[in-house]
Amino acid sequence: MDTPGLDWLQTAVLLLDESGKIIWINSACEDLLGLSARQLTGQLAAPILKSFPHVLKTSAPGQPWASIIEIPVHQAGQLDDQQQALAERAAQRETMRNLAHEIRNPLAGLRAAAQLLDIELPDPGLQDYTRVIIQEADRLADLVTRLVSPQHQVLDRQYFNIHEICERALALAGLEFGSALKITRDYDASLPELLGDRNQLMQAVLNIVRNGAQAASESPDTPTPTIGIRTRIVRQPVLLQGRHRLGVLVSIEDNGPGVPDMLRDKIFHPLVTGRATGTGLGLNLAQECAHAHGGVLDYDSEAGHTVFRLLLPVGAS
Repeated sequence: MDTPGLDWLQTAVLLLDESGKIIWINSACEDLLGLSARQLTGQLAAPILKSFPHVLKTSAPGQPWASIIEIPVHQAGQLDDQQQALAERAAQRETMRNLAHEIRNPLAGLRAAAQLLDIELPDPGLQDYTRVIIQEADRLADLVTRLVSPQHQVLDRQYFNIHEICERALALAGLEFGSALKITRDYDASLPELLGDRNQLMQAVLNIVRNGAQAASESPDTPTPTIGIRTRIVRQPVLLQGRHRLGVLVSIEDNGPGVPDMLRDKIFHPLVTGRATGTGLGLNLAQECAHAHGGVLDYDSEAGHTVFRLLLPVGAS
C-alpha cells in the first residue's frame, strides 16, 4: 500500500478496511500500542482503540478509512505550550515567594504570642484554643516553606523500576480509600529502568494518583470509583529539550467527574484546587518534578474519564 510520508508522522495512523479491520499502521502507532504491524494487521480496530476516546475518523467512498489518534505529549505544539507554561510558573512562583516572605514574620509573631498566652492562661480549658492557633500557624508555616523552596532542587539520581513507584502509589491509595476504590494496572513489562530521583518521582506519581482517587471517590455520580495506571515505551518522543531517543509514558486514569472547566487552563498553577481541603500544590509539584527530569506532564479530561500523562526520558535528560 502506498502511504508516502505517513510513517514519518509523530501522530499514530491506522488504515482500516470496510469491516473495521486494520490493514496498515505507521511506526508511531506501533509505539503507541506497544504492538507490531504484523501483530495488528487483520485485527478489529474497535477493541484495540477503546482506551482512546478522542479518535478522529475520516472516510471516502470505496476507499479504506483512516483513524487518527492524536497524542498531545508528542507534538511540537504541545512542547511550545509546556515551555510557555514553564516560564509562566517561574513568574508565578517568584510572586509567591515574595508573598511568602511577607507572611513569615507576622506568622512567627502570631505563633509566639499564642505560646506565651498558652502558658499564662489560668483556665486549662482555654488552652485548647491557643493550641489550635499554634497548630494552624505551624500548618501555614509549612505551606509557606513549600512555596519558597527552590524550584530546581538537586536530583538524587539513581536507576529504578518505574513499576515499583506505580505499585507503591496504588498501594497507598488502596490503604487510604479502602476496598471501595477499584484499582487497575496495565504495565509494559519490557520497560527499561529510569535514571532519576526516585523519591521525587514517587511523590509526583502519588500526588496524581491521590487526586484521581479523591475525585472519583467523592463524586456521587461514580458508582465504582476507579484509579488505574498504564505504562508504555515511546520512541522518539519530543520533550522539553527536544526529541529524545526513548521515553517512558505513565498514564494515570480515573473515572471521576473530570477537571472543572474553570480550572482547565490553570490546573498546574500553585494554590489552584477544586477541593475545599486541598492545598493546590500536588499537581504543581508533580509537573515541576517532570520538568526537572526533562519530561512533561499533561492531561485530558471529560466527565467519567481523566488521564494524566507523565512522559519521562530514558537515560540522561
